[in-house]
Formats: sequence, structure tokens, C-alpha cells
Amino acid sequence: MSEEKWQSYSEKEDRLVFNSHEADNYDCWYNTKKGNIVDEIETKTGFELFQPSTKEKILDVGCGTGNFSIKLAGKGCRVTGVDVAEPMLEKARRKASARGFDILFYRQNVIDLKFEDDFFDGVISMAAVEFVPDLTRAYREMKRVVKPGGKILIGTINRDSTWGELYREQSRSETSVFHHAILRIPEELEKIDRPNLVATQECLFIPPDAPEDEISWEEEKRLAGRVRGGFFCILWEIKQ
Repeated sequence: MSEEKWQSYSEKEDRLVFNSHEADNYDCWYNTKKGNIVDEIETKTGFELFQPSTKEKILDVGCGTGNFSIKLAGKGCRVTGVDVAEPMLEKARRKASARGFDILFYRQNVIDLKFEDDFFDGVISMAAVEFVPDLTRAYREMKRVVKPGGKILIGTINRDSTWGELYREQSRSETSVFHHAILRIPEELEKIDRPNLVATQECLFIPPDAPEDEISWEEEKRLAGRVRGGFFCILWEIKQ
């Protein structure tokens, strides 16, 4: 997962402050061997839980440059992506258009979504809620726009992991976007809506300092269950 995130929080002003980074450089992370494997691992875990289906109407919250929006569209979903950074959205639109996908991208804040109640079949948010201070409020909005029987999937960095340690170290620098991040553990998200909770799954067992020749699916499988995953996904099904 890249450090190129764009949302920060100012307690002094008690409001969200949006700081756009260079969108054109954002996807460079995914072109590295480590970035590519990390993306594959997180995608596999998220989609195994979420199980997107053809023609489902899905909202991608914190879509960035459209990484997961495009993957969902590739599975036949009708996708809408929202993000707070217009440069990211512009890049997402270009990428989706180049691939022939008709994805709608809007500049919106997750705590104030501009959609009707019960509008989507599902909501997905991957590697974005680290930059949402009021996660309960954000979840409430996600839940509002999901139809009864619909799904919500959130994937985020696990604070209790070697990856969490890395980002906490980076957060000490005021120039790092992780200076504004809020890292959480699975239990903190699970308690948001226990009645609708379906499953929690950790992944990314490969440590961030793994040598290049040890970054592989084989190593990920070998370490699974031996250490805490650096990323976790949680699925809710909205029954009530």
C-alpha cells in the first residue's frame, strides 16, 4: 500500500482538511514488485469476502486513482467511485476511459454522501479509512446508501502488525501523510456494527522489510497464521 494518501484532519479547526498529492505518481507503487504483490494480496482477500457480481451497483469509497473501481468494473459491476481529491479522480477517469469502462467518479466526502438511501447493492472501501477520523459516522453513511441485504467491505492497515509499526514510525514526521493517519485493529471496526458483521480476514503477512527475493505468494502463505497480518478486511451484510 502506498503512502500517497490525501486526507488529513485538523483537531484545532475541528474539520477535515484535504491535501492533494501528485496523482500522476500515485500508481508508481503498484509497478514495483512489492507494490504489485501487496495489491494482489489485498485484492484477493477483499474480493473473496465481498464476492462482487455482474450488474451489481457498487460504491467505491476513497477510490483514489480508481484501482479497485476498475477491478470491480472488470467483473461486470456498475461502479461509482468517490474521493476527496480531484487530481486523483481526474487520473481515475482517464484510466477508466482508456480501458473502456463507464465508471462514474465524483468528488465527495464519505461522511456526507450525496446519494439516496438504499441506492447501492454494496459499498467497498480499501486503504482509505485510515484517513477518516470519525469512522462510525462514515460507516453510518455507507450503511445508509446500501440496500437491505447489501454488503459493506472495509479494508485497512492493521495497527498491530509490522506494517502498522512502519506507518506509525512514518507518522512521526510532519511531512508524511501518515502523520494524520489513524491506524486501527480489527476489534475497533467489528464493534461498529456487530449485528450485521459477517467476517474478518487478515492478510499481508509478508513484512515491509522483506528482501526482494522473498516477496512472493509462497512466502505470504508460509507466514499466514504465524504473524499478524498487515492488512485486514471486514465484511458486513446489512440485514437491519
